[in-house]
Amino acid sequence: MSGLDPAAMLPQLMQLGTVLNRSQLVERAMEHVGLRIDRPALTVLITLRMADRPLRVGEIAARMQVVGPHVTRHLHDLERADLVRRVTDPDDQRARLVELTEQGAAAAGRYLEAVLGWFADAVADWSEEDKAAFGRLLGRFVDDLQAHLVRE
Repeated sequence: MSGLDPAAMLPQLMQLGTVLNRSQLVERAMEHVGLRIDRPALTVLITLRMADRPLRVGEIAARMQVVGPHVTRHLHDLERADLVRRVTDPDDQRARLVELTEQGAAAAGRYLEAVLGWFADAVADWSEEDKAAFGRLLGRFVDDLQAHLVRE
């Protein structure tokens, strides 16, 4: 059989999941940067950081692939920790946007710096071509798998 054998990939995919879970990558990075929030709240912070602009709760939920009330629950904790704040949407005075505070942006930045540093270290000896191919193919695989699962 030519091409990709999904059965041959399964052990590596399972091993990757195990490595990420056993290494407690997320928890280690949060501890490393001094974040005392849960994983879903961290995902809200990272979503806002990667958007690089304030978002409505519904936009955050859509990007996280969860429902709005799930996000709202975590926003309360993040607001109390002074990591996010709600602001008026300049395009619709009735609507509110969520934005990172200076402290929230710094915390998300430190977290990403730690995780991305570990990823960069893992592929430091790879050729530029291998790094580019891996990034392109991993993105394509995730997008295509997600699209396929949505159709089913």
